[in-house]
Amino acid sequence: MNRRHLLSSADLSREETEAILTTAASMHDVQRREVKKLPTLRGRTVINLFFEDSTRTRSSFEIAGKWMSADTINLSGKGSSTSKGESLRDTVLTICAMSVDALVIRHSSSGACHQVAGWVDASVINAGDGTHEHPTQALLDAYTLRQRLGGSLDGRHIVIVGDLAHSRVFRSNVITLGRLGARVTVVAPPTLMPSGIGDWSRAEGFATSWDLDRTLYAADPPDAVMMLRVQRERMTGGFFPTEREYSDGYGLTRERLERLYAVAPEIPILHPGPMNRGLEISAEAADATSSLILDQVSAGVAVRMAVLYHLLAGGEGEGAVA
Repeated sequence: MNRRHLLSSADLSREETEAILTTAASMHDVQRREVKKLPTLRGRTVINLFFEDSTRTRSSFEIAGKWMSADTINLSGKGSSTSKGESLRDTVLTICAMSVDALVIRHSSSGACHQVAGWVDASVINAGDGTHEHPTQALLDAYTLRQRLGGSLDGRHIVIVGDLAHSRVFRSNVITLGRLGARVTVVAPPTLMPSGIGDWSRAEGFATSWDLDRTLYAADPPDAVMMLRVQRERMTGGFFPTEREYSDGYGLTRERLERLYAVAPEIPILHPGPMNRGLEISAEAADATSSLILDQVSAGVAVRMAVLYHLLAGGEGEGAVA
């Protein structure tokens, strides 16, 4: 991967995606070491610039940079001059005037990272922009699934359920999983289906459904289920009558999990977090033996190490870990 930025999952070919995931497997081994430190990015400076709150993404990018010996600095929107009225353009130009090598950006506006990439010389990594995309989340989800399902995702059926209208994770996942040969079905109530999803699903080759039970208990059950958070902070109207009705129709409840296990024993369960327990996912499902939710968190560090390596060290996977 010789590109300077990672802005969208569509930026990566299958070969480039697999190269990152192969490097991530090597990076994952670092987490098992007593001393978790590589010299790979010594002398490089990475700025994590987050205009939205984050635990998993921000922490994993910070750990990834530090474990690779980069000078990693966290900045938040509240702690930057944008809180005083400075424009995003002036803020990132000011930061990059200090000779930084990479900006990892999360922003509430869709397309913000693409704009920044046109303004600066540093590499830009999209850590989530509005309801657009979150490419490193899709990479870590694919990595987690490959680890559990035995390698290749070719022909595997992955079901993604939840608030699709506001989800950048779903948008990146249908691209990345499709690139890797998986069959993807997305499920949501009609009010939480994005506008124009029919045309997009035909172009990307994924299926859509309003009926979760029919999708889960079909003659061809899924190989994994990913639940998405109901993003109440982005909702300005009534997208569903009550939380109870949403959970009954589209949540991975204890009863639905038990029935699912009957047709697909120990099916992997994923959730990008943070979770609304009792809404889109029950405590029984979140804590099930087949839950990969904490595996996703662990994979996030390895995958983000791999992305930084490929962008900043120009690596193709070999010699990434020393």
